[in-house]
Amino acid sequence: MANSLSGRFLILTIIFVMLAEIFIFVPSIARFREDYLLARLERAQIASLALLATDGMIDDDLEYELLENAEVLNVVLRRDAVRQLILSTDGMEPISASFDLRDPPAWELIRDATMRIFETEDQNIRVIGEPVREAGLLIEVTMETAPLRMAMIDYGQRILILSAVISIFTALLLFVAVRILMVNPIKRVVGSMMSYADAPEDANRIIQPQGSVRELRNAEEALNGMQTQLTSLLRQRERLAQLGEAVAKISHDLRNMLSVATLVADRLETVPDPTVQRIAPKLINSLNRAINLTEATLAFGRAEEPAPKLDRIPLEPLVDDVLDNDNLAQGDGDVSYTADVPRDMHVRADAEQLHRVLSNLVRNARQAIAATHMPGEVKIAATEVDNGWCIEICDTGPGLPAKARENLFKPFSSAQKAGGTGLGLAICSEIIRGHGGKLDLKKSDEDGTVFTLFLPAGMTA
Repeated sequence: MANSLSGRFLILTIIFVMLAEIFIFVPSIARFREDYLLARLERAQIASLALLATDGMIDDDLEYELLENAEVLNVVLRRDAVRQLILSTDGMEPISASFDLRDPPAWELIRDATMRIFETEDQNIRVIGEPVREAGLLIEVTMETAPLRMAMIDYGQRILILSAVISIFTALLLFVAVRILMVNPIKRVVGSMMSYADAPEDANRIIQPQGSVRELRNAEEALNGMQTQLTSLLRQRERLAQLGEAVAKISHDLRNMLSVATLVADRLETVPDPTVQRIAPKLINSLNRAINLTEATLAFGRAEEPAPKLDRIPLEPLVDDVLDNDNLAQGDGDVSYTADVPRDMHVRADAEQLHRVLSNLVRNARQAIAATHMPGEVKIAATEVDNGWCIEICDTGPGLPAKARENLFKPFSSAQKAGGTGLGLAICSEIIRGHGGKLDLKKSDEDGTVFTLFLPAGMTA
C-alpha cells in the first residue's frame, strides 16, 4: 500500500489529521483545566452559601461532607471587604502554588496546564476566582492536584482516541475518493499506454480522452496527440523503409549496369575518331559520378552511427591533428590553417567521431577556398559557454548558395562540388546530435562561412 498513490495519500492524511489534533490538544487541555477549576470554585461557593444560610450551625461531619462534595480542602469567601474562612480541613499540607482565574492570559493557562501534566507529585494549590452571580468579591479554595491531573490525563486520552478515530475515518473517505476520482482514471491511462506500446502501429489503441478532471483530460489529450503523431510517423517510416529497400536494390543493379557502361566507354577512348575522343572523357566522368552516387546511396542506407563513447578529451591536440592532416591532403590552392583553442580545454565527446566531424567541415572549407583559386584561411576556434563548449569552423571562401543553405543538413540535397553526394553534413549533424549537441550554420556570405558546433557538458548519450 505504501508504494501506491492512494496508500500514500491515506497515510499522509492520517499523519496530517493527527498533527492538527496535536496542535489543538494543548489548548483543549488548558481549557479543560480552567473549566475544572472554575467548577470547583462554583461548588465551593454553593457549599459556603449553605453554611452561611445556617449561621455556621453545622457539625464537623456535615462540614467534611460539603468539602468532599466540592472536592476542595478549604473555602475562603470575601464579602463586603471582609475575608472569611468559611470551610476548612484540619492538618492540610502547605500550599505549593496559587492560580488566579480572574481573566488569565491564554499563554498562562497553556503553560500551567502543561506543567500540571508533567508534574507527578501530589500538591496543594490555591485557586482564586470571582463568585458567580455577584455573591461576593472573591472566593479562594485550596485543593489537591492529583484528582486534577488524573482528570486531565483521562480527558487527554479521550481526545487522542477521538482524534485517531476521526483521522482514520477521514483518511478512509479520502482514500475511497482518491481511488475513484484519481487513481482509477490514472490506471486507465496507464493501461491504455501499455496497450498502445504493444502495438503502436494500431490506430485503434490510441487513447480517447474521457477524463472529467480538467488536468487529467489535458494529459489524455496530450497523450492522444502524441500517440496519433507517433503512429503516423511509424507508418511513414515503414513506407520509407520499404522504399529505401527498393531504392537499394535498384541502386545495386544500376551500379552493375553503370560499371558495364564504363568499361564500354573506356573502349571508346581507343577509337581514333576525333568526335569520340572529345566526347568519351565526358561520358566516362558522368558514368563515374553516377557510380559514386549509387555507392553512396547504398552506403548511406546501410550506415548506422554507433552511440558515442563519451569521455573528457583534450581539444587542442585533436584540432591540431585535423588541421595537419588536411594541410597534408590539400592539393592545389593556397590555404592556411589556424587554431584558437585554449591549451587546457577538455570537452566531453567521442574523440573518433569528433575528429570525423571536424575533418569533414575543414575539408569542405578548404575545397570551397580552392575553388576560387585565391589564397584563403581555415580557422578553428573554441570557447567554453554555459553548460558546454562552442567550436567554430571558419573559412574565407565565397560562401554557400542560397539553395544550399535551405537544404544544408538534408541527405543528397547539399552537395556543392562535382561528384558530391550531399551526405557529409547530414552525417556530421547526426553524429553531433548523438552527443546531445547541435551543428548550425552561423553565417555564410561573400566574406566566408562559419559553422558552430555545440557540445553539452555532463551529457549522457
